[in-house]
Amino acid sequence: MGTREDLLAAAKQCLADRGYARTTVRDIVAASGTNLAAINYHFGTRDKLLTQAMMESSATAVQQILDSLPTGDPADPTARLNTFLTRLTTSFTEQPALWSANVESFPQALHDPELRAELGAAQERARRELSQLFGPASDDNAVGAVLQTLIGGLLIQWLVDPEHAPGPDAIGTGLRALAGQLPPE
Repeated sequence: MGTREDLLAAAKQCLADRGYARTTVRDIVAASGTNLAAINYHFGTRDKLLTQAMMESSATAVQQILDSLPTGDPADPTARLNTFLTRLTTSFTEQPALWSANVESFPQALHDPELRAELGAAQERARRELSQLFGPASDDNAVGAVLQTLIGGLLIQWLVDPEHAPGPDAIGTGLRALAGQLPPE
């Protein structure tokens, strides 16, 4: 890796370990084995480096979600959803740094239009692809929106308290119970 890539990798790790507000340029320099001038040369500021790191982490997280989509039997939606949720929750425990950095990007997006636009585009892509796999043929991506909402809440629960976070079976049971309470269209 080059200096720029070393800085980005260190920034991603610092975001996961320390969070945006507590990550200093000294932390990044120490983790990357570079120097302060390298941050200024490659990114201009700490904030620009952290924004880039958050955008890349978010893109990786969205890709992780999409990679979790099963490609097997499309005729069995229950098995497909269970496989997806199993793969996704497994990635939460196997890659907590990735998911922590992803969560950290959302509050920062409120203050950074570039990051907000990047996250918005990634969310739209995820809604569309989730809808295509799990939903009826439609243009509104409603199924993807519901799944994406579920993923966000599930992620927080797995990061905060993985021992008590719901797994695929509990989620399936809850979704079936909720579906029975929905009013007719």
